[in-house]
Amino acid sequence: MTAEIICVGTELLLGDILNSNAQFLGKQLAELGIAHYYQTVVGDNRERLKQVIGIASQRSQLLIFTGGLGPTPDDLTVETIADFFGVPLIERPDILEDIRQKFAQRGRIMSPSNHKQALIPQGAEILTNPIGSAPGIIWQPRSDKLTILTFPGVPAEMKRMWQEIAVPYLRSQGWCRGIIRSHTLRFWGVAESALAEKVSSYLDLNNPTVAPYANYGEVKLRISASADSVDAAEQLIAPIEQQIKDIAGLDCYGRDEDTLASVVGQLLQQTHSTLAVAESCTGGGLGQMITRVAGSSNYFRGGIIAYDNAVKTAMLGVNREDLEQWGAVSEVVAEQMALGVRSQLKTTWGLSITGIAGPGGGTETKPVGLVYMGLAGPDGQATSFKFLFGNSRGREWIQRVSASSALDLLRRRLQSASLPPLIN
Repeated sequence: MTAEIICVGTELLLGDILNSNAQFLGKQLAELGIAHYYQTVVGDNRERLKQVIGIASQRSQLLIFTGGLGPTPDDLTVETIADFFGVPLIERPDILEDIRQKFAQRGRIMSPSNHKQALIPQGAEILTNPIGSAPGIIWQPRSDKLTILTFPGVPAEMKRMWQEIAVPYLRSQGWCRGIIRSHTLRFWGVAESALAEKVSSYLDLNNPTVAPYANYGEVKLRISASADSVDAAEQLIAPIEQQIKDIAGLDCYGRDEDTLASVVGQLLQQTHSTLAVAESCTGGGLGQMITRVAGSSNYFRGGIIAYDNAVKTAMLGVNREDLEQWGAVSEVVAEQMALGVRSQLKTTWGLSITGIAGPGGGTETKPVGLVYMGLAGPDGQATSFKFLFGNSRGREWIQRVSASSALDLLRRRLQSASLPPLIN
């Protein structure tokens, strides 16, 4: 018994909208232990959608549709499904009344086009939408127990309908006969190939399985186990996870939803420390990463975006002669920036970034992707670090990886200072 996800919408094909629904549903199916081998994205086209239904209904027993449930002419999902199976659409007065009430609650009058959303295939059940106007359907259109679920494309609506209605329904129908549990270990400062070599013996395991992947300089290892219960799966994962952490050491910074910023925040709070940042080439990106973490005001005092050299000298106390001799992108300037922001904002730690993000501005001796970072600590001393990120991946990548690398420098300094273990 296998499931298939079918996402309907030309905007998905064109890349105008990120297909987060497929990602969510894929994870949910894995956690429920429902086998899932195919995903399809199809535009708002009746004939192509029929072709997709024809293929999917032959190889999968649970078809999960998202998108195409709205009131406009290009919302074709339900009527095309009904047409494919040769079943008429029936208008449901209870759906119409629900839509009217939702419009009235918002102080609006229901449009005649919304009548379309009250049409469902004869014999189908309603998959209630508690927050939006478009309901879905639960339908078994033929005798071989093929099951169809439809959801709106709006992620918030789809997720709530899935969790509140679809999951209990699937459990009641015997679809969930086990679970697949996953945890993701997160790494920074190590290449995917280097990490894979270190843990190569774990990549051939069958249950749990270990799979590496990388994005924006971060490497992840997903550990997944199949079992009859969550507790049993966790017991399979736990020893493998701990062994990998032991091998990786400080290269492993967190797990699952951890970020470098959230881990640094926890460490700063554990040590009752505060932080200020001075940024040049990242233009505030480092501060933004830090302040995305709830509660960061407890330890983050603020930052100075010193894009111009005049700001570096006036606000951070960078020596003008050093700027002229070594340039803004240099070890000495990075250290002085870190010391300056720590002093100005009176914090435990000062963290700085200065570099060449491109696409222009590089030279033979200082190419695009050259970045220096400074870290000033409670002893009043500063250390600089040199990174060469290259210029092949663009300005945004250099800025983002620079901010993350700066956070990683501070994390490693904090975690190596005999602190209690952070990653459980």
